[in-house]
Amino acid sequence: MGIDCATDGGLLDAYSSTVADAVDRVGPAVCRIGPHAEGKAGGQGSGFVISPDGLVVTNFHVVGEARTLRVAMPDGTSVEGRVLGSDADTDIALVRADGHFPDIAPLGDSKRLRRGQIAIAIGNPLGFEWTVTAGVVSALGRSMRAVSGRLIDDVIQTDAALNPGNSGGPLVSSAGEVIGVNTATIRGAQGIAFAVASNTANFVIAEIIRFGRVRRAFIGVSADTVALPRRTALAAQVTSRTAVRLRSVETGGPAAKAGLKEGDIIVAIDGHAVGGVDDLVRTLDAEKIGKETTFAVVGRTGVVQVVVTPAARS
Repeated sequence: MGIDCATDGGLLDAYSSTVADAVDRVGPAVCRIGPHAEGKAGGQGSGFVISPDGLVVTNFHVVGEARTLRVAMPDGTSVEGRVLGSDADTDIALVRADGHFPDIAPLGDSKRLRRGQIAIAIGNPLGFEWTVTAGVVSALGRSMRAVSGRLIDDVIQTDAALNPGNSGGPLVSSAGEVIGVNTATIRGAQGIAFAVASNTANFVIAEIIRFGRVRRAFIGVSADTVALPRRTALAAQVTSRTAVRLRSVETGGPAAKAGLKEGDIIVAIDGHAVGGVDDLVRTLDAEKIGKETTFAVVGRTGVVQVVVTPAARS
């Protein structure tokens, strides 16, 4: 069978148009973040505006110990930004930039992502300002080590080219929504880069706005998101198609004391379905600290109810 060049050309035009439209929507909200001339030195990276009053999302490792930064926009304006709060455990920071910003980058729902869908990175790699690269979502539910030493769960892997300076910039869907915050590459590797899922970033942002920091309950596990067989979902009386599998359980932690083991699958907490690691993170908020919490767990003998008492994370 021959190749229909006209059809292929149309498909390429449609792809190009999709990427360009997404960039037109989000690009004006992407900023360059650098150290303030008179402030404590921070890093150099990217960020994106999420509200007209100047809330800017970036990476914790970009702001570092700085309290004030310079925020430069594509239209040439440069303003001061103040760090409202940051979370080393997820490599997310929130900055308040002075001024009014008509262009914002909307946060999407990372739970709805699929492998293979378009992923577009916008940022300032190696000093080349407002650069666009495109690829696909290569994998979901990855884990990576944060600068704090803790694992960041529910990380998106992409082959959209990232380099130093892209950190803190948005990973964007074809719909023009931010699906992740670009955070890291593997040195020496090609086509392997990572972004913190937008749902995780959304949780961190809400905590910083409300409390100035992220409060978390701690049960002592690392986990990833896995597919949930329909039969198991029916047995657990949940409608979710995914759940959380425990990759490791910390000895002496609340989960271990309650009897949870590596390989157990958590499908619900206090009767609410847990469809992914981001659900687990959001559910284990400060309200759960010191309170008996019921986990619906799929083990070797079926679905069982396990009572865990989360502790405060130090």
